[in-house]
Amino acid sequence: MKTFVFSFLCFFFALFLLQRVSSEGHPERASFPPRGWNSYDCFSWIISEEEFLNNAELVAQRLKAHGYEYVVVDYLWYRRKVKGAYTDSLGFDVIDEWGRMIPDPDRWPSSKGGKGFTEVAKKVHDMGLKFGIHVMRGISTQAVNANTPILDTTKGWAYEESGRQWHANNIGLKERACAWMPHGFMSVNTKLGAGKAFLRSLYQQFADWGVDFVKHDCVFGDDLDLDEISLVSEVLRGLNRSILYSLSPGTSVTPAMAKNVKGLVNMYRITGDDWDLWEDVAAHFNVTRDFSTANMIGAPGLLGKSWPDLDMLPLGWLTNPGVNEGPHRSSKLNLDEQKTQMTLWSMAKSPLMYGGDVRKLDDTTFNLITNPTLLEINSFSSNNMEFPRVTGNGNGGLNWQSRSMTAQETHTFGLTNCMDPKAKGWLNKALDNDLEQVCWKGSTRNRYEAPFCLYKRKPLYESDEDMTYVKQYQGKLRLLATDAMEFCLGASPKWKLTSKEFKRGSFSPCKWDTNQMWELRYDGTLKNSYSGLCASINTVKANADSGGVRSWIATGRKGEIYLAFFNLNSEKTKISAKKSDLAKALPGKNLTNVSWMYKEVWSGKDMGEVKESISMEVEKHGCVLFVLNCG
Repeated sequence: MKTFVFSFLCFFFALFLLQRVSSEGHPERASFPPRGWNSYDCFSWIISEEEFLNNAELVAQRLKAHGYEYVVVDYLWYRRKVKGAYTDSLGFDVIDEWGRMIPDPDRWPSSKGGKGFTEVAKKVHDMGLKFGIHVMRGISTQAVNANTPILDTTKGWAYEESGRQWHANNIGLKERACAWMPHGFMSVNTKLGAGKAFLRSLYQQFADWGVDFVKHDCVFGDDLDLDEISLVSEVLRGLNRSILYSLSPGTSVTPAMAKNVKGLVNMYRITGDDWDLWEDVAAHFNVTRDFSTANMIGAPGLLGKSWPDLDMLPLGWLTNPGVNEGPHRSSKLNLDEQKTQMTLWSMAKSPLMYGGDVRKLDDTTFNLITNPTLLEINSFSSNNMEFPRVTGNGNGGLNWQSRSMTAQETHTFGLTNCMDPKAKGWLNKALDNDLEQVCWKGSTRNRYEAPFCLYKRKPLYESDEDMTYVKQYQGKLRLLATDAMEFCLGASPKWKLTSKEFKRGSFSPCKWDTNQMWELRYDGTLKNSYSGLCASINTVKANADSGGVRSWIATGRKGEIYLAFFNLNSEKTKISAKKSDLAKALPGKNLTNVSWMYKEVWSGKDMGEVKESISMEVEKHGCVLFVLNCG
């Protein structure tokens, strides 16, 4: 026991020594991937103060020694838990006189008397932990409907400019409502001084409460709002309190999309919501490969570093997504699948946010999320990347790495950064009867295939409000699948997509929302007015096999090499890697004429010396993790 405690004291002493200082003289933020607990996977939105603090106390007792330092209350802490209240309900939120969300006093009794989260944050800090909250984009619909005044934090009273007082209705952009919570929140006009003042007042309030971590939702991925992210980042940079800045979710995110965001934040989701399904776990392999290849892991961020985030770990005792219920079931992932998830998250250096109810944290889950080798890899490894030169043979002797497949090709609609070459390929096409289409003529494998086309919608002027929107969106398009439909293409879903679901666009009744407004630009891109992203059409193979074998490699701070094999197949598979190929993957190391000794982490087995290759049978959906010491 003494050896175990001593090893972890050494671990965190090393963390202390490795803390860096930013160019502005402050301790560097997010020097390592952040680690903590979040309430969403187990409580959805209905968590109470007592339940939160009970979990926080157990995090302090059991997980703090392993680097889990943040405890985060997820969304809708300001919504009253009464009949009729749900994710996208309207009129159940608690706001202050300035239109800012404050905790529901029935669930958070210490917030009464205008205290907000001050008392909760103090209790969390007294436990030696850091306190985080979830926030939505912009301003609440409830505040806009109430037309509350805007606080000027520099003066301490209502914001005034151009000889008048400004209110919520002056800054709320109703046409830019959050696509998956349209009744809840909308963007603010960040070009207005009043819009900037509102966001400043919001985040100053969080700092006054003692918040250490903000999870900002509905501003990234398909819901990108770069203006708001940039302004919030600027505000956080100027506060006298260090607040870690996180973005969520990241449906359809690519490195190209994240390029302009990573320097403004400390962590950002690169997937949709991840839940306890194998399909969700398997969906992370391609996106992690792409972000590691793009050198995004641990890149410069807000006053420190930024980390691509693979979402919370849905392990232990959970609830279901989108419900008004607390924890009531165990994770659907079996132990092999849980090991695969934890190993990939660690090798990809993702933030580790445990999502289960800590009050029911069993020994198996505890040992998994506190495995010392995985935590060492997550914090201190380098050169983390997918290692592609592996082979796998199933029971039938089929080589999965070189398997050729024939499948029907299909097109999927997606969104990407407008500077991405994949976004270019749209053009205008005139038809008979004054009809026009916007068609994709980008790269396709079949030159005889009919192009993907959408019909332009003719504007119908039914009211003065319509005429106002026509002037506002002059030059913008609404697009339909057929000339007879009354359903227009939107750029963002009306619900949160899980990570396994690839965004294909959605059609809904035509209206004057910005997510249905498109601009065909001179460079052949089709830009959406809601997110500022551009449409692209990707050719994929339908019914493609989701199996196969994958591998990751990384180097340790003492010269060791970490090698993980992952079996995505639905049968046990023998996975192999040649010693010579591993040597080529790490050209900075002299690995050719030295002996390699290695062990496997999950079994604890000492494997002896590596000969020509490393091979091991891996269970269905499972993984193995080797630690190699060379020379």
